Amino acid sequence: MINENLILETINMIKLYNLDIRTVTLALSLRDCMDSDVDVVCKNIYNKITHYAKNLVEYANEFENDYSIPIVNKRISVTPISIVGEACKNPDYVKIAKTLDKAAKDVGVNFIGGFSALVEKGFTKGDKLLIESIPEALAQTERLCSSINVASSKAGINMDAVLKMAEIVKKSAELTKDADGIGAAKLVVFCNTPGDNPFMAGAFCGVGEPECALNVGVSGPGVVRAAVEALGKDKDLSELAEKIKHIAYKITTTGELVGRKLADKLGIPFGVIDLSLAPTPAIGDSVAGIFQAMGLEHAGAHGTTAALAMLNDAVKKGGIMASSHVGGLSGAFIPVSEDAGMIEAASKGYLTFDKLEAMTSVCSVGLDMIAIPGDTPVDTIAGMIADEMAIGMINKKTTAVRVIPVVGKNIGDEVVYGGLLGKAPIVPVNKLSSTGFVRRGGRIPAPIHSLNN
Repeated sequence: MINENLILETINMIKLYNLDIRTVTLALSLRDCMDSDVDVVCKNIYNKITHYAKNLVEYANEFENDYSIPIVNKRISVTPISIVGEACKNPDYVKIAKTLDKAAKDVGVNFIGGFSALVEKGFTKGDKLLIESIPEALAQTERLCSSINVASSKAGINMDAVLKMAEIVKKSAELTKDADGIGAAKLVVFCNTPGDNPFMAGAFCGVGEPECALNVGVSGPGVVRAAVEALGKDKDLSELAEKIKHIAYKITTTGELVGRKLADKLGIPFGVIDLSLAPTPAIGDSVAGIFQAMGLEHAGAHGTTAALAMLNDAVKKGGIMASSHVGGLSGAFIPVSEDAGMIEAASKGYLTFDKLEAMTSVCSVGLDMIAIPGDTPVDTIAGMIADEMAIGMINKKTTAVRVIPVVGKNIGDEVVYGGLLGKAPIVPVNKLSSTGFVRRGGRIPAPIHSLNN
């Protein structure tokens, strides 16, 4: 039977509380595009992307209208390009980057991810060449995103890669200093990166993925906040967690319905549903706002990490109840620049860099979209990356670092990117030196629990 209350509840989720499908991401293997001639590789890449993705935006817009639920982003993720370009006699990864960007523009997607390499245990020739090309590639493209995996719970932490990526982050920001270092905003360093993640900047098509699949990312922090507020202050935390779980179930069901129908129309397999509470700068669409609804004065108060842990777990439990194909980064994101409540908390000093790092031990990603002074040393950035990789490695979870050293700006200044990337205050960082540690190089061994086969 049709339940009028459920219909009204779904309408309110969309119209009043910013429920949306944050992204539909076409994951596409480019392994058959390899060739010894880079020009042939570029031609193969362009032809394959434009063939498979030619209807993605059109069909997504149709479903958005049919179901009256916003599909905010349409994206593409591809095989790690370090692998694709490695067969070339004279690899030109910047040329490949421009090809990816042109293909993305021509099919109308917002971003394309996969300018990536997996180097947790060491580098191949292609990995090194791609990593060196990242700053130039990001500076000369508009829609390209890059990610590098430098650690895993099975392999440990490649500290040579950590230091190299700190240099690359810094250079990427410097080459895009006229746009407040936006190159670094499109670059993320991972531990335990998933190959089916639909969210940027970390999306790529993993080597174990099919030829093509549609991965869907659903978000609804505003919906969760409204549900928590409606529950009342007299309910205990167990009841609160149960309510969040039920809301997550409903959000996941909605996203999977649209995702599966869109995949069918595109004639490709449905991949995963990623239920991640990914906020936006819009008022009412904030993960930090959920903490306040739970009873904290603001994000950053003592108890914030516990509140985030409960939220993240309840969201995952609700999602897995709704679907057998939950994947990606499901949980709660805490990007500073993309969350109105986090922006306010960081601006007022309630959220410090160290508190954000502590929160990453229980969130679904890591240190995300944090603007730091432009004169922050490379070795300090390497220390930040190493710390975050250690949290992921030990806890067997995905963690990541996306920090932006904004050239010419310091504590008290602000950067404004607009759109989903939002704005962020420049936050202070620890002034103590990390040099003697991060420049030792080598690999931090995997923890003992990696021997679990």
